[in-house]
Amino acid sequence: MVSLMLTKTYPNPKNWITTQKHTTMRNTDINNNDEKQAFCDSLVNEVKERVQKLKEYGMNEQEITSLIHTNQPVLTLTISKNYRIFLGDNHIEVHMEPLVKAIYLLFLSHPEGIVFKDLPDYRGELTKIYSEVRPWGLSERALQSIEDVTNPLLNSINEKCARIRKAFVNAMDSEAAKPYIIKGVRGGIKKIDLPKEYINWELA
Repeated sequence: MVSLMLTKTYPNPKNWITTQKHTTMRNTDINNNDEKQAFCDSLVNEVKERVQKLKEYGMNEQEITSLIHTNQPVLTLTISKNYRIFLGDNHIEVHMEPLVKAIYLLFLSHPEGIVFKDLPDYRGELTKIYSEVRPWGLSERALQSIEDVTNPLLNSINEKCARIRKAFVNAMDSEAAKPYIIKGVRGGIKKIDLPKEYINWELA
Protein backbone atom coordinates (compact mmCIF):
# COMPACT_ATOMS: atom_id res chain seq x y z
CA MET A 1 0.00 0.00 0.00
CA VAL A 2 2.80 2.42 0.88
CA SER A 3 4.69 1.77 -2.35
CA LEU A 4 1.58 2.56 -4.39
CA MET A 5 1.12 5.82 -2.54
CA LEU A 6 4.72 6.85 -3.20
CA THR A 7 4.18 6.65 -6.95
CA LYS A 8 1.86 9.65 -6.81
CA THR A 9 3.01 13.06 -7.98
CA TYR A 10 3.20 15.41 -5.04
CA PRO A 11 2.87 19.17 -5.10
CA ASN A 12 6.18 20.84 -4.38
CA PRO A 13 6.06 22.52 -0.93
CA LYS A 14 8.41 25.18 -2.28
CA ASN A 15 5.63 26.31 -4.61
CA TRP A 16 3.15 26.58 -1.75
CA ILE A 17 5.52 28.65 0.35
CA THR A 18 6.49 30.96 -2.53
CA THR A 19 2.91 31.49 -3.70
CA GLN A 20 1.62 32.20 -0.21
CA LYS A 21 4.50 34.55 0.53
CA HIS A 22 4.07 36.59 -2.61
CA THR A 23 0.30 36.84 -2.15
CA THR A 24 0.58 37.87 1.47
CA MET A 25 3.35 40.37 0.82
CA ARG A 26 1.24 42.09 -1.82
CA ASN A 27 -1.75 42.41 0.48
CA THR A 28 0.00 43.17 3.78
CA ASP A 29 2.25 46.05 4.66
CA ILE A 30 4.77 44.57 7.08
CA ASN A 31 6.30 47.63 8.68
CA ASN A 32 7.31 46.58 12.20
CA ASN A 33 8.84 43.66 14.03
CA ASP A 34 5.56 42.44 15.56
CA GLU A 35 3.92 42.22 12.15
CA LYS A 36 6.97 40.49 10.71
CA GLN A 37 6.94 37.93 13.51
CA ALA A 38 3.22 37.30 13.03
CA PHE A 39 3.76 36.87 9.30
CA CYS A 40 6.64 34.41 9.90
CA ASP A 41 4.58 32.48 12.45
CA SER A 42 1.71 32.11 9.97
CA LEU A 43 4.11 30.83 7.31
CA VAL A 44 5.67 28.33 9.72
CA ASN A 45 2.23 27.02 10.68
CA GLU A 46 1.26 26.65 7.05
CA VAL A 47 4.49 24.80 6.23
CA LYS A 48 3.86 22.41 9.13
CA GLU A 49 0.33 21.73 7.85
CA ARG A 50 1.61 21.08 4.33
CA VAL A 51 4.38 18.77 5.57
CA GLN A 52 1.84 16.80 7.58
CA LYS A 53 -0.36 16.52 4.50
CA LEU A 54 2.58 15.14 2.47
CA LYS A 55 3.21 12.54 5.18
CA GLU A 56 -0.45 11.52 5.00
CA TYR A 57 0.04 11.00 1.26
CA GLY A 58 2.87 8.57 2.03
CA MET A 59 6.02 10.66 1.74
CA ASN A 60 8.74 10.25 4.37
CA GLU A 61 10.86 13.03 5.89
CA GLN A 62 13.84 12.30 3.64
CA GLU A 63 11.74 12.72 0.49
CA ILE A 64 10.23 15.95 1.80
CA THR A 65 13.66 17.31 2.73
CA SER A 66 15.02 16.51 -0.74
CA LEU A 67 12.21 18.57 -2.28
CA ILE A 68 12.89 21.57 -0.06
CA HIS A 69 16.65 21.51 -0.71
CA THR A 70 16.49 21.03 -4.49
CA ASN A 71 19.11 23.07 -6.37
CA GLN A 72 20.72 24.37 -3.19
CA PRO A 73 23.93 26.19 -4.23
CA VAL A 74 27.31 24.72 -3.31
CA LEU A 75 29.52 27.13 -1.37
CA THR A 76 33.25 27.47 -1.90
CA LEU A 77 35.36 25.87 0.81
CA THR A 78 38.39 28.01 1.71
CA ILE A 79 41.40 26.82 3.71
CA SER A 80 43.25 29.90 4.96
CA LYS A 81 47.01 30.26 5.47
CA ASN A 82 46.58 29.56 9.19
CA TYR A 83 44.35 26.53 8.48
CA ARG A 84 41.01 28.10 9.30
CA ILE A 85 38.10 26.69 7.30
CA PHE A 86 35.50 29.01 5.76
CA LEU A 87 32.38 28.56 3.63
CA GLY A 88 31.17 30.90 0.90
CA ASP A 89 31.70 34.57 0.22
CA ASN A 90 30.43 35.45 3.69
CA HIS A 91 33.31 33.44 5.22
CA ILE A 92 31.24 31.31 7.57
CA GLU A 93 33.84 29.60 9.73
CA VAL A 94 33.68 25.86 10.36
CA HIS A 95 35.18 25.19 13.78
CA MET A 96 37.07 21.96 14.50
CA GLU A 97 39.56 20.72 17.08
CA PRO A 98 43.14 20.49 15.70
CA LEU A 99 43.21 16.70 15.26
CA VAL A 100 39.74 16.63 13.71
CA LYS A 101 40.79 19.43 11.35
CA ALA A 102 44.00 17.58 10.44
CA ILE A 103 42.00 14.47 9.53
CA TYR A 104 39.66 16.59 7.41
CA LEU A 105 42.59 18.20 5.58
CA LEU A 106 44.11 14.76 5.00
CA PHE A 107 40.97 13.54 3.25
CA LEU A 108 40.59 16.85 1.41
CA SER A 109 44.12 16.31 0.06
CA HIS A 110 43.10 12.87 -1.25
CA PRO A 111 40.05 13.35 -3.49
CA GLU A 112 40.41 9.74 -4.61
CA GLY A 113 39.47 8.71 -1.09
CA ILE A 114 40.97 6.56 1.64
CA VAL A 115 39.94 3.15 2.95
CA PHE A 116 39.98 3.14 6.73
CA LYS A 117 41.96 -0.11 6.88
CA ASP A 118 44.75 1.67 4.97
CA LEU A 119 45.00 4.56 7.45
CA PRO A 120 48.31 3.31 8.94
CA ASP A 121 49.86 4.14 5.55
CA TYR A 122 48.85 7.79 6.01
CA ARG A 123 50.12 8.13 9.60
CA GLY A 124 53.24 10.09 8.59
CA GLU A 125 51.28 12.48 6.37
CA LEU A 126 48.65 13.03 9.07
CA THR A 127 51.39 13.72 11.63
CA LYS A 128 52.87 16.41 9.35
CA ILE A 129 49.47 18.06 8.83
CA TYR A 130 48.69 17.89 12.55
CA SER A 131 52.00 19.53 13.41
CA GLU A 132 51.15 22.43 11.10
CA VAL A 133 47.60 22.81 12.40
CA ARG A 134 48.92 22.54 15.98
CA PRO A 135 52.05 24.74 15.81
CA TRP A 136 52.72 24.68 19.57
CA GLY A 137 54.09 21.16 19.18
CA LEU A 138 53.00 17.54 19.47
CA SER A 139 53.07 16.04 22.93
CA GLU A 140 53.21 12.31 23.61
CA ARG A 141 49.46 12.40 24.11
CA ALA A 142 48.99 14.09 20.72
CA LEU A 143 51.17 11.48 19.02
CA GLN A 144 49.17 8.72 20.71
CA SER A 145 45.99 10.31 19.36
CA ILE A 146 47.42 10.00 15.85
CA GLU A 147 48.25 6.35 16.52
CA ASP A 148 44.69 5.73 17.70
CA VAL A 149 42.94 7.53 14.85
CA THR A 150 44.97 5.65 12.23
CA ASN A 151 44.35 2.29 13.90
CA PRO A 152 41.48 0.70 11.92
CA LEU A 153 40.75 -1.65 14.82
CA LEU A 154 39.67 1.28 17.00
CA ASN A 155 36.60 3.48 16.64
CA SER A 156 38.55 6.76 16.83
CA ILE A 157 38.33 7.57 13.11
CA ASN A 158 34.55 7.12 13.11
CA GLU A 159 34.26 9.45 16.10
CA LYS A 160 36.35 12.09 14.33
CA CYS A 161 34.28 11.81 11.13
CA ALA A 162 31.13 12.30 13.22
CA ARG A 163 32.67 15.48 14.68
CA ILE A 164 33.49 16.72 11.18
CA ARG A 165 29.89 16.18 10.13
CA LYS A 166 28.62 18.00 13.23
CA ALA A 167 30.94 20.96 12.53
CA PHE A 168 29.48 21.44 9.04
CA VAL A 169 25.89 20.86 10.15
CA ASN A 170 26.39 23.56 12.80
CA ALA A 171 27.58 25.94 10.07
CA MET A 172 24.81 25.14 7.56
CA ASP A 173 22.33 22.24 7.69
CA SER A 174 22.48 18.47 7.25
CA GLU A 175 21.41 18.48 3.60
CA ALA A 176 23.71 21.33 2.53
CA ALA A 177 26.62 19.73 4.44
CA LYS A 178 26.60 16.50 2.42
CA PRO A 179 29.23 17.50 -0.21
CA TYR A 180 31.66 18.61 2.51
CA ILE A 181 31.71 15.64 4.86
CA ILE A 182 33.66 12.37 4.74
CA LYS A 183 31.40 9.55 3.67
CA GLY A 184 31.37 6.22 1.87
CA VAL A 185 30.21 2.62 2.14
CA ARG A 186 31.20 0.53 5.13
CA GLY A 187 34.56 -1.13 4.51
CA GLY A 188 35.03 0.81 1.27
CA ILE A 189 36.51 4.10 0.12
CA LYS A 190 35.70 7.14 2.25
CA LYS A 191 36.03 10.55 0.64
CA ILE A 192 34.80 14.13 0.37
CA ASP A 193 32.62 14.58 -2.73
CA LEU A 194 33.14 18.34 -3.07
CA PRO A 195 34.39 19.12 -6.62
CA LYS A 196 37.90 20.61 -6.69
CA GLU A 197 36.66 23.84 -8.31
CA TYR A 198 34.87 24.59 -5.02
CA ILE A 199 38.03 24.16 -2.93
CA ASN A 200 40.24 27.22 -2.41
CA TRP A 201 43.60 26.57 -0.75
CA GLU A 202 45.27 29.81 0.43
CA LEU A 203 48.31 27.95 1.78
CA ALA A 204 50.55 28.50 -1.24
